[in-house]
Amino acid sequence: MKERLTRLARSVRPPDRYQVVQSLKAAGAAAVAWAVTGWWLEAPMALMAPWAAVALVQGTVYRSLRSAVQLFLMIAAGTLMAAGAALLTGDTMTALLIALPPAVLLGNWARAGGQGLYAPTTALFVLAYGSYSLPAVGHRLLETAVGAAVGIAVNALVLPPVHSQHVNKLAYALPRDCAQLLGELSEGIREGYDEERAERWYRSAGDMLGALAELRTARGWASESFRLNPGHRLRRRTPAPSDAWDVLWARVGDRLLTLTLTLWEAASGRRGLPRPPTGALAGLSELLSAAAEVCAVEQEVMEHGPDEERRGRRDARLADAHRAFTGVKEYLHGSDSDADASLGSLLAACRALLDDLTPEKEEGGRRTAAG
Repeated sequence: MKERLTRLARSVRPPDRYQVVQSLKAAGAAAVAWAVTGWWLEAPMALMAPWAAVALVQGTVYRSLRSAVQLFLMIAAGTLMAAGAALLTGDTMTALLIALPPAVLLGNWARAGGQGLYAPTTALFVLAYGSYSLPAVGHRLLETAVGAAVGIAVNALVLPPVHSQHVNKLAYALPRDCAQLLGELSEGIREGYDEERAERWYRSAGDMLGALAELRTARGWASESFRLNPGHRLRRRTPAPSDAWDVLWARVGDRLLTLTLTLWEAASGRRGLPRPPTGALAGLSELLSAAAEVCAVEQEVMEHGPDEERRGRRDARLADAHRAFTGVKEYLHGSDSDADASLGSLLAACRALLDDLTPEKEEGGRRTAAG
C-alpha cells in the first residue's frame, strides 16, 4: 500500500508555468467579457460571453482564431434550432425533442473539433431559459461574439503562448534517457540480471518510442504557436534541434529495443536462447557503459554547444566501445550454436548503435540542429 501511495505521489505533478498562465488568462478573459456584456451592454444572458471567452484561450493564437469561427457557428446553429423549434411548437419539451437530435448530430458531424459540443448545449440553454424571441437570439449571438473577441485578444496580447521551449526539453531528454538506460543495462549485465529486471529494461526502451511521438506532437504545437502570433518576436526563443535529431534518436531507440528484447528472451528462456558466455557479457557491459557516456556527452553538446573537451571525451569513449565490441566478437563461433545466436543478435544491435553514435554518421544533422 505504501509503495502504491509513493508511486501515486510521484505521478502527480504540480502545474507548470504554461498551465498557470493560461488558466489565469482564461479567468481574466471571462471577467472582462462578463463586465462588458453584463455591466456595460446590460445583456439579458451575459453568461454566453464569459463562456466563449474561457473556451477561446487556447494553446496557440492560431487555434483561438480557428476555434472562434467554429464555436460561433455551433452556438448560432444551436440557438436558431432551439428558437425555431420553440416558436413552432410553443412547448419546451416538444421543442427539445425536435431541436436536440439535429443539434447533437451537427456537433458530431461538423469538422468543429471540441467546439461541436456547443451546438446541443446552447440549444439546451435557450430552451431552459425560455428566451427565444428574435431580440433574445440577437443578444445571444452578440454576447458570444463579444466573448470570442475578448478571449482571442487576451490570448494574443497577454503572454501569447509559444511552445519552442517544450520541444527543446523533450529533445534534450532523448540522449539523457538513452544514457540512463544504457547505464542500467551495463550495470545489470555486470551484476547478473534476472527476467524481471530485463523486462523492465524492455519496457523502458519502449517508453522512448512514446517520448519520440510526444516530441513530434510538440513540434507541431511549436510550429502552430508562431502562426498569427503578434508577440512571438518579443519572446525569448532557443532554436530547437532539427528533425534529423529525431531520426537519429529514433534509430538509437530501435537499437535499444532490440538489445533489451534479446536480453529479456535470454533471461526467460522462452525461445531456448541461453545467455552468452560470462566473458562476452563482461565485454558487453563495458561496451554499453562507454555508449552511455557517449549519449551523455551528446546531451551536453546539444544543450551547451560543442567544444574540444566534449569532443575528446566522446571520441575516447567511442574508441573504448569499439575495442570492447572487438573483444566480444571473439566469443562467437563457440561450441554452443544457440549461445552464438543470442550473442550475434546483441552484437548486431550494438554495431548499429555505435554506427548511429559515430559523429560522421550524423554530422549533417548536428550542424542543422546546432545552427
